[in-house]
Amino acid sequence: MHASQGRSVGLGLALVSAFAFGGSGVAAKPLIEAGLDPLHVVWLRVTGAALVMLPVAWRHRRLVRRRPALLAGFGLLAVAGVQACYFASISRIPVGVALLVEYLAPALVLGWVRFVQRRPVSRAAAVGVVLAVGGLACVVEIWSGLGFDAVGLLLALGAACCQVGYFVLSDQAGEGEGAADPLGVIAYGLLIGSLVLTVVARPWGMRWSVLGADADMNGSPVPAALLLCWIVLIATVAAYVTGVISVRKLSPQVAGVVACLEAVLATVFAWVLLGEHLSAPQIVGGAVVLVGAFIAQSSAPKDASGPLASGGPAPAEGELSAGQSAA
Repeated sequence: MHASQGRSVGLGLALVSAFAFGGSGVAAKPLIEAGLDPLHVVWLRVTGAALVMLPVAWRHRRLVRRRPALLAGFGLLAVAGVQACYFASISRIPVGVALLVEYLAPALVLGWVRFVQRRPVSRAAAVGVVLAVGGLACVVEIWSGLGFDAVGLLLALGAACCQVGYFVLSDQAGEGEGAADPLGVIAYGLLIGSLVLTVVARPWGMRWSVLGADADMNGSPVPAALLLCWIVLIATVAAYVTGVISVRKLSPQVAGVVACLEAVLATVFAWVLLGEHLSAPQIVGGAVVLVGAFIAQSSAPKDASGPLASGGPAPAEGELSAGQSAA
C-alpha cells in the first residue's frame, strides 16, 4: 500500500518536474530574441536559483565535508554540464536533433544499469524507452535536419551523458545511512554550476538593460524580469527539487522516461504561447511518448530498496566518484 502511494507521489512529482523544465524554453526564447546571449540566459537561470537556495545550502553545510564528490558531480553534470553542452550543441546542429540526442539519456541509463552495474531492468521500462525515443523523433521532426556536425553531435551526446549523471547521482544520493538531503544536494549543485558557468558565459559582457524592458512573446509584450523569475523559480528551483525527489520514489530509468515528456510539453507550450504550430507527425509522436512513459512507470522496480532498477547493495560514499566519471 505504502509502496503504491510512494510510486503515485513519485510519478506526480516527475510530471511536475517535466512541466517545469518544459516551460523553460518558452520563457527563455523571448529573452534571447530580445538580445541576450543563450549562455547568459543559462547563467542567469542557474545563478538566480543558486541565490534562492542559499539558505538551504547554509542549513546543509555539513554536506560539503560529508559528500564532496556528490556535490561536485551534481554541480558539474546535472547543472552546468547538461545546459552548457546543450546550448553549445544547438549552435552547430538543429535544435530538434540536439534535443533528441539529449533525450537518449533514458536509454543510456538502462545501458548503465544493465551493462555497467550488471543489474536487471524491467522489460516494461525498456519498451517504454524505445517508444519514448521513437516518439521524440517525431516530436522534434528529426528528418527535417540532416546536416550533422560531428562536434555538435558530440556536444549533444555530452548533454545526454550529463543527464544520465543527474538521474544516477540523484538516486545514489538517497541510499544508505549517510543519505544526502535532496534539497542540500540541489542547493550546492546550483552553486557549483553557477561558478562553472560564470567562467564559460562571462556575464560581465551581458546586456543587462534587456532585463529592464519588455520582451516579445508572439506579439504580446511581457516584462523580461517576469520571464526571468519564471525561469529561475519554476523552471529551475521547482523543477530540480521535484525531479530529484521523484527519482528517489521511482527509479532512474522510469523517472528518465517520464522526463521525456519535457520535450512534448515544451512543444505544446511553444504552440500555445509562441505560435509555433504542431504538425501531424509531432502530435502522433507526442502521443507515443505519453504511451511509452505510461508503460515504463506502470512497472515497479524489482527491488525498491536498490539504488537503480534492481537489488544489490548501495554503493559506499567512496565509490560515488567512480560512478560519476563513468557517467
